[in-house]
Amino acid sequence: MTVRITPPVHPGEYLREEFLEPLGLTPYGLAGKLGVPRTRIERLVREDTGVTPDTALRLARFFSMTPEFWINMQGLYDLTITEMAANADIQAIEPMRLPAA
Repeated sequence: MTVRITPPVHPGEYLREEFLEPLGLTPYGLAGKLGVPRTRIERLVREDTGVTPDTALRLARFFSMTPEFWINMQGLYDLTITEMAANADIQAIEPMRLPAA
């Protein structure tokens, strides 16, 4: 298990705190600029849903970033949440040992 110093950050929280609020954008306004339903961005910033590859591509284009930034953030968030929830089960798995040569 990896030791985590800080709790995982949902990409929606990051989008809300680092982009929408400082730029004065609303989820509705961003959705319009991205060409997606407003509910997609509303659910994302409420942290009800994650970043899809399509959303990552659109956010990357709009904010002049890479889609990997958004996908990696989502992947790290998902991995950390799962690791925290399943830690006991994961720790109970006996690692395979390769025979000595």
